Amino acid sequence: MVMSQLIPRSNLIKLATDFCHFTDSRQELIQRVFPDTEQHFSNHNWPSERAILAAKNKDADDLNAIIQNFLPGELFSYKSVDTVTNQDDVVNYPTEFLNSLELPGLPPHNLKLRVGSVVIMLQNINSPTVQWNKTGCE
Repeated sequence: MVMSQLIPRSNLIKLATDFCHFTDSRQELIQRVFPDTEQHFSNHNWPSERAILAAKNKDADDLNAIIQNFLPGELFSYKSVDTVTNQDDVVNYPTEFLNSLELPGLPPHNLKLRVGSVVIMLQNINSPTVQWNKTGCE
C-alpha cells in the first residue's frame, strides 16, 4: 500500500518510494494497476483505489478502451445527438463533422461501455432532463 505523509510546516506531501512504477508497455501498465480485472470488476470500491495518469486525453481514451475489453459482458454503444436544430445550419455543420468533434469535458460521439464500467459525471450539461435517484442517474 502506498502511503504518503504531510511534511510539517511546509505544506508539502512526501510520497512513498514505491509511489510510481515504470513499465515497458500499455498492457503491462494495465495489468500492474488493474490485476485480475475479471475477478474484481463487481467490487465498486476496487477501481477507486487505483488510477493511471495520462498526459493526453487521447492516451486516456486508448487506455480506457483496452481496459473495457477486460470486463465481461456485452459492449453497449451510446451515441450523442448529431442533428442541428436549425435546418439552415445543415450545410455549415454536416453530421460527419459533428460526430468527429472530440471536445474536452464532453463524452465522445460514440461512447462504448460494458455493465460494470466506471463512469464519472463531471458536468451535467442538460440538467432539466436528467432525473436522479438514490444510486445515480436514470
